[in-house]
Amino acid sequence: MTVEQNVLQQHSQKHQQTLLNQLREVTGTTDVQLLQQALLASNGDLAEAVAFLTEKNAKVPQQDEATYYQTAQITNDRYISVGSQADTNVIDLTGDDKDDLQRAIALSLEESSRAFRETGITDEEQAISRVLEASIAENKASLKRTHTEVWSDSPNPHDRKRQENCPVGLKNVGNTCWFSAVIQEHRNLPFMQELRHLFSLLVGSKRKYVDPSRAVEILKDAFKSSESQQQDVSEFTHKLLDWLEDAFQIKAEEDREGEQPKNPMVDLFYGRFLAVGVLEGKKFENTEMFGQYPLQVNGFKDLHECLEAAMIEGEIESLHSAENSAKSGQEHWFTELPPVLTFELSRFEFNQTLGRPEKIHNKLEFPSMLYMDRYMDRNRDITRIKREEIRRLKEHLTVLQQRLERYLSYGSGPKRFPLADVLQYAMEFASSKPVCTSPLEDVDTTALPGGTTAQLTPPASTGEQPDTSVPAEGSGSGPQAQQQQRVSIHKPFTQSRVPPDLPMHPAPRHITEEELRVLEGCLHRWRSEVENDTRDLQASISRIHRTIELMYSDKSMMQVPYRLHAVLVHEGQANAGHYWAYIFDPHQQQWMKYNDISVTKSSWEELVRDSFGGYRNASAYCLMYIDDKKPFLIEEEFDKETGQMLSGLDKLPPDLKEYVEADNKLFVREMEEWDALQARKLQQEKLALAAASVAAQPMSTELCPPDNTASQHDLEYMEQQSPTEDSKHLQEDTERAISKAAAEHDEKSPEALLNTAMKVEYTRLLRFAQEDTPPERDYRLLHVIVYFIHNQAPKKIVERSLLMQFADRNLGFDERCKSIMKVARAKLELIKPDEVNMEEYEMWHQDYRKFRDTTVFLLIGLELFLKKSYVEALMYLIFAYQYNKELLAKGPYRGHDEVLIGHYRRECLLKLNEHAAVLFETGEETEVNAGLSIMNELVVACIPLLLVDEMEEKDMVAVEDMRNRWCSYLGQEMERKS
Repeated sequence: MTVEQNVLQQHSQKHQQTLLNQLREVTGTTDVQLLQQALLASNGDLAEAVAFLTEKNAKVPQQDEATYYQTAQITNDRYISVGSQADTNVIDLTGDDKDDLQRAIALSLEESSRAFRETGITDEEQAISRVLEASIAENKASLKRTHTEVWSDSPNPHDRKRQENCPVGLKNVGNTCWFSAVIQEHRNLPFMQELRHLFSLLVGSKRKYVDPSRAVEILKDAFKSSESQQQDVSEFTHKLLDWLEDAFQIKAEEDREGEQPKNPMVDLFYGRFLAVGVLEGKKFENTEMFGQYPLQVNGFKDLHECLEAAMIEGEIESLHSAENSAKSGQEHWFTELPPVLTFELSRFEFNQTLGRPEKIHNKLEFPSMLYMDRYMDRNRDITRIKREEIRRLKEHLTVLQQRLERYLSYGSGPKRFPLADVLQYAMEFASSKPVCTSPLEDVDTTALPGGTTAQLTPPASTGEQPDTSVPAEGSGSGPQAQQQQRVSIHKPFTQSRVPPDLPMHPAPRHITEEELRVLEGCLHRWRSEVENDTRDLQASISRIHRTIELMYSDKSMMQVPYRLHAVLVHEGQANAGHYWAYIFDPHQQQWMKYNDISVTKSSWEELVRDSFGGYRNASAYCLMYIDDKKPFLIEEEFDKETGQMLSGLDKLPPDLKEYVEADNKLFVREMEEWDALQARKLQQEKLALAAASVAAQPMSTELCPPDNTASQHDLEYMEQQSPTEDSKHLQEDTERAISKAAAEHDEKSPEALLNTAMKVEYTRLLRFAQEDTPPERDYRLLHVIVYFIHNQAPKKIVERSLLMQFADRNLGFDERCKSIMKVARAKLELIKPDEVNMEEYEMWHQDYRKFRDTTVFLLIGLELFLKKSYVEALMYLIFAYQYNKELLAKGPYRGHDEVLIGHYRRECLLKLNEHAAVLFETGEETEVNAGLSIMNELVVACIPLLLVDEMEEKDMVAVEDMRNRWCSYLGQEMERKS
């Protein structure tokens, strides 16, 4: 009989043990007899069993420890138990004829096992998935999951495009983070890629994440919970591995040819351990198999402590202790570990008071490299010796810690202090010099308000009022009398002034030099002894801790290394929360965080923060370790012929490769359609913008520039909050003018320096304005004052603009510039509204900004024109012409050469028209459509702009040429039809 056949034949017992495990975890009940009674009463329905136990616990108090030991089983019911135990009756529950209940339970279990062997199906198998639902149902209304939203796809497919070498995520299709976390954890093991379509998409898809709806729908029928309820990761993992095991078993039996069938699920996920122990004085050994290994978290600080507790069952009393006083106990030793070792961390317990499960948030540390040598059967003798040594060390450690605690918390009362400090305080007290015999003597009470002297009287007893009838000098009526009456109240410890020479600490009243010398010697010696003892104890405790930590660090106990591969994290409470996974990428040597559609790089520090627990409500729920001596588990595949590493689609068989390629083509087509749609929308927006400019008045300033125009300045644009090239040049020019003014007049005040500096700057700008320069050196772009002088702006506008230049806050770097800036600002505040028309001032500055924007549009348009990007260039040239035309309507020097801008606008439109006509003449459907699109959306839309000014003959000729070109095509089409 093969191991695989054993696993299937003992499936009934595995589910019986699993039922007990799940029921114990949910309800928190540790009485095995009571758990079996509940299952028997509910006929295997865990939902009814939970209700049965909850109702019973409300009526019956908890059993004490002795009762528990009397009813405990020796079998380790936390494990999937298979093998000969059920057949050989090593643990006989029917040995006692008087215990009818135990015999009934045993007969029930045997009947259930026999029924499974006949049909292959048990009722318990269907009830496993309902265990958490039963405990959550009562609290569903009050406890809701916060991550219930279904992920909605971004309409832009580029947001859903996979980044190069980045793993693929899984879309949350409604409370399916449990599905995503487990699938991602197992997908990263190459053998699991037989999950076909879903895993193939995770390997070769171009999408950032894939939609697992089909797989979820298939799995959902196996769970008896509503769509809105999350599944438990442990439950889902068990179900998934069971299905895969069954599927591979069928495939293995089909493919075998006289050989024993091999099941990769058993080979990779199942191990074996040996249960050895004593029952009623008789030794026994049973070989059992396990899959996911459950560990209790509560009461332990790290993974090794959990494993130690799980592997060693302490001595418990026999079920028949009334007749037999023999002790019973057992140990578990691994005989074979699976390549993929998975630990389930039990972090849930049932709160009897609240009537619902609660999550255990205790901190539990686990290593990135786990050595399993101490738990192997071949090291049984060595481990027992080391465990005994550790036990002895811990006992000694407890004694030392208790002794140290007596030194650190000394005293017999409720308050305790370190003994060394107590001795130090006693030494300080003894060394203090006494000044007076009573703490109340020689206290200066003469410095009271009003010059009165209060009498020193004993403090009043509790409940008595102090005597206020003591007369005071100068007593009178009214407020003065009331003040003196209040003064006469004597409170020696709150109102008396303490002389400066009075010691701050109490001191002994009588002590001789000899007594002090002896006492100080004793206290010094005792304190030194205590400090030495404390240091010795602390050093001994540290050495013992270190010895225990290094107990298994020798090479012989580091031969079975397992490396942490994945961690499943749960955030939330028992009834609600969210799952995600951390998975190590061995090729990038990087931890990756898989959180539904989001796959991001992470770190060990982030994993520790989210997984260890203890600080917030996120903690590890499942740990997956892989055999570090079997690199094939995570190594990439290589092509046998070329020797090159296979990646992406190359890993997949032909049918899956074809499936993924087809899906990628659909995604690429979706992105292309999106880009085409966005391009059409952009052209429509440009068309609407152009049409709006035609319909507007010639002098209108309501037109909106293209999207990537220069940002507009504030009204006082010269005073910019963030440093730009313009502001830096302006600041340098201003500081240069101030320096020149200061060099001419060293002793002038800030106001005189300001006036001189303004004259210097104006003289410089006037010289620029008077020069006759070519277009490539247009000084109007250099400074707003030059623009104003060219266009004969009012003197007040020029003066205020120049004053604004010297009032810039960016000048405040040295005292001279800072003082000039303050004077300039003061002068600005003194300008009255009737002296400068602010509306006119704003209009001039708006015109200058429009002049600069026109220049930017013109330069960008010309650059794009030279690059033959006629579509983009046309829009900039249109806006440059429109802005320039509005400026020139106010004066000949307000804008640029209108003929130049009009020429390039016309030429750009002609080039576009020619391009559209060439595309149309090809006769190809795609090119014809593209040509018609350019003609309709750009050429036809912009022709009215050329017809606005009918005085421009060249524009009229160009429009007529474009019109005749397209009309000629229409004529050809009509002749062809006739």
